[in-house]
Amino acid sequence: MMRTRPLKVALLGCGVVGSEVARIMTTHADDLAARIGAPVELAGVAVRRPSKVREGIDPALITTDATALVKRGDIDVVIEVIGGIEPARTLITTAFEHGAGVVSANKALLAEDGAALHAAAEKHGRDLYYEAAVAGAIPLVRPLRESLAGDKVNRVLGIVNGTTNFILDKMDTSGAGYSEALDEATALGYAEADPTADVEGFDAAAKAAILAGIAFHTRVKIGEVHREGITEVTAADIASARRMGCTVKLLAICERAADGRSVTARVHPAMIPLSHPLASVREAYNAVFVEAEAAGQLMFYGPGAGGAPTASAVLGDLVAVCRNIIGATTGPGESAYTRLPVSPMGDVVTRYHISLDVADKPGVLAQVATVFAEQDVSIDTVRQQVRQDGSGEASLVVVTHRAPDAALSGTVEALRKLDTVRGVASIMRVEGE
Repeated sequence: MMRTRPLKVALLGCGVVGSEVARIMTTHADDLAARIGAPVELAGVAVRRPSKVREGIDPALITTDATALVKRGDIDVVIEVIGGIEPARTLITTAFEHGAGVVSANKALLAEDGAALHAAAEKHGRDLYYEAAVAGAIPLVRPLRESLAGDKVNRVLGIVNGTTNFILDKMDTSGAGYSEALDEATALGYAEADPTADVEGFDAAAKAAILAGIAFHTRVKIGEVHREGITEVTAADIASARRMGCTVKLLAICERAADGRSVTARVHPAMIPLSHPLASVREAYNAVFVEAEAAGQLMFYGPGAGGAPTASAVLGDLVAVCRNIIGATTGPGESAYTRLPVSPMGDVVTRYHISLDVADKPGVLAQVATVFAEQDVSIDTVRQQVRQDGSGEASLVVVTHRAPDAALSGTVEALRKLDTVRGVASIMRVEGE
């Protein structure tokens, strides 16, 4: 039998995502009620600019006092889509204190202070759901913390930022430079006016922290995630990757150490073989590759951002939280029992693709090989090509075997000091092999 008293929802933020959440709640009200077992009612919408016209939303619901809204005793669920650290953090904890469950899309806050938010939710016996914080419409958080709860996840490898994937894809398919591809992404609405969070990897690093925490049942903060963006990726890097049968992607990589005693989380550009499933992820799409002990290899693919896709994830969480309220229960909370340390990037075992501009004369290759040997880094392949421009230089491309990242970084620094090395044209890690 359906409960007649509606569950009341407070919406914090009514931008691209929030407006879509409100629209779907209105247009799909009957379906949502049937799936939940009770009607849901939008009881208030907190915004910064109340004068803005918001189609489909009763102006009487609009307020600028978000604190008063979440403190109302009749609010059952608070949906937070305003982003940032404050006032979102205070509003969420206030919602718990006043008896509301929370659905959030706030990756930055969860990556920075997720443990405290989970603790507040548990203290007050409320839900904290955040599927939309990681990969837009792609179901990923729930499969990791529920469907794979009985398995052991060893690796999560993914493209979790649509803006950077669009830029790198355009550089690969059209030969455009970074600036030109960024301009196109901005014109199409994929990149913000200030794209720093995306192109410098901050957005992906926050998502990596959340994914690592869930996958490995430990706490990982964004400050523990190694981060590199795509601003230094050049057309020459893309061309080098193509010659190797690879493409370049900004990857979020979360791994459990082979001995099981630590984890790593990192975000950086990398070459991946065209045969890898992630290589075919085009334009602004996201995909995450999960490797689990029993389930094997799983791939989750779809639109990772945008108003409607993100709202889809938010509404999915809303249904789950409302069902829990009706059943007088809560869903899974934080699982951090392993308490595994996060290893620094220098300890991570990686492969490098290094392209050098060198003098075209005998003995150069021997000097370069000696540097690698002194750093205890083994070489996989070497390709040298003399330039035909009369410069007296050659291009030397070295691909290494896997070695600690610190040793590879030390190798590059030592190569720069050789008189015969005119410059380091390209350095990029190689993944997915």
